[in-house]
Formats: sequence, C-alpha cells, structure tokens
Amino acid sequence: MCGRYGISVTRDQLKEYLKEHYGIEVLDQAIELPRYNIAPGQNAISLINDGTKFRVGLLKWGFVPEWAKDDKIGFKMINAREETLKDKPAFKKSFLERRCVILADGFFEWYRTTSTKTPYYFYLKNNAIFGFAGLWSVMKKENGTKLYTCTIITTTANRLMADIHDRMPVILTESDAKLWLDPRIKDTEALSKLLGQYDPSKMQLHQVSSRVNKPENDDIDIIVPVDKTDE
Repeated sequence: MCGRYGISVTRDQLKEYLKEHYGIEVLDQAIELPRYNIAPGQNAISLINDGTKFRVGLLKWGFVPEWAKDDKIGFKMINAREETLKDKPAFKKSFLERRCVILADGFFEWYRTTSTKTPYYFYLKNNAIFGFAGLWSVMKKENGTKLYTCTIITTTANRLMADIHDRMPVILTESDAKLWLDPRIKDTEALSKLLGQYDPSKMQLHQVSSRVNKPENDDIDIIVPVDKTDE
C-alpha cells in the first residue's frame, strides 16, 4: 500500500514543473509547500484534464464514492489495487471518467517484523517530481457542499521494494501521465497497461527516522537518512 508520501519542493519549483510539462501557469494560493509527510485525510496536490486543458488543485486523500452515506469511508480507501479497478463498484466509474495524477517526490513504506516497523523513504535518483496514478470522486454532502477526494493506485512491488513491502504506488512517466489523464481514453485494457511497476533502476531508498510515524512531524528531518544506531 501507500500510506504516506511527500512533495518537498517550493512553490516556485512546482510552478516551473507544471508550466514545463502541463502548460499550467497559475498555482492556487491554497497549495502549501513544501510538504514532507502527507497523511490520509489531508489534501493531495493533484492534476486532472477537464477535456480542454490540464488543471491542478487539491483533493482530499481518501476516496469517498459519490453514493457513499458517510465520508469516513475515505480512510479505508486511500489506495486502489490496479488489478481490480475495472470490477470494484467504488472505483469502476472513476476508472473510466475521473482519473487524476497525484504529485509527489517521495513516499514512505515500513519494513515490518513481529515486533518492529522500520520506515524507509523511496524516491527517484534524479530527485525529480513525479506523479502517482490516481482516481478522484465527488460526493454531495447533506448540507449541499461537495467533497472532492482521491485514491492512489498500487501495483505489485518492483525488486527495489519487494524486500520491504509487497505493494507499491503506481508511478507514471510524464508521457504515461498525460495518457492517464486523457478523458477521451475509455479503453480499460489500454489504461491498465499504464499501471505497471516503475523501473527500479531509476529509484533509490534509505531508512528514515520513526518521527515519520506521526503526521504532525512535517519537516525536512523526516526524509534525512538515518542509521539504526541513530534511532
């Protein structure tokens, strides 16, 4: 699964990235950066395509289907397995109509034993911003307001991650991200082919402090490498 991630860049760096890759020149003031330790229930900086252009905004992390009666279900749906997107009722419609890319530059996973769990940070060797494949939804609440939420899609772990966890988030290349966001594409087989493992030779990892376990710890020390002797 993917239960914590970050985007440790400045607003100016994100603006430059969005302009270069997606032609987006305006960044909402509500988008706060850097963020080192984004947790479920918090806002995720996300890309969509409205049919004419790419747009960037905030989606609450934790998917709430449009037919849900209680938005607390979102905490159980922070991830969606790529193998079941076509069939699972909660995700089936969004897979066809509401795909998003969630921006990040690193994510965390824990190596668990019967008595311990050790956090590791995964990122690209070039330290670039990347996008997770995601789905979004909109739920109309009883008071008439709308809740926009998202989930991160996962696949089987590549060889870099396999010793730590058996699942990993789907990281899209820039070209695949644009295909994933294209609302004209309805071919589920073609879409599924975009959801494979990311090339492990382009990734790296290191152990980080257990401070990452608490979402309120959101600072650069979260991603600094540590040795076991430092814990």
